[in-house]
Amino acid sequence: MSGRPLAEFELLVMLAAARVPEGYGAAIRREIEARTGRDVSIGALYATLSRLEDKGMLRVRQAEPKPVPGGRTRKVYTFSPAGLEAVRTATAIVDRMRDGLDLDAVEVER
Repeated sequence: MSGRPLAEFELLVMLAAARVPEGYGAAIRREIEARTGRDVSIGALYATLSRLEDKGMLRVRQAEPKPVPGGRTRKVYTFSPAGLEAVRTATAIVDRMRDGLDLDAVEVER
């Protein structure tokens, strides 16, 4: 992968975007919160989605509004080839760092 590696929250957003079939912000936010137990501000999420789009990691399109009164269009996020490669690289790096590591044997100062 050329360019800057993904930051931690960027990686979480990319992994959540890969998991949700809807691919829109609210679903991505729910996925991150459900899997990490971490509260995600909508502002931080959309800033990160925008940054990932600017970096060429995600593509965005406008979806049709829901057929309900006041239904709004939504931005739907999908991976670009560069985004998929960035996630593969980032997860491979974490896997290599964890390989053979016994966290139970790590010395912890108390």
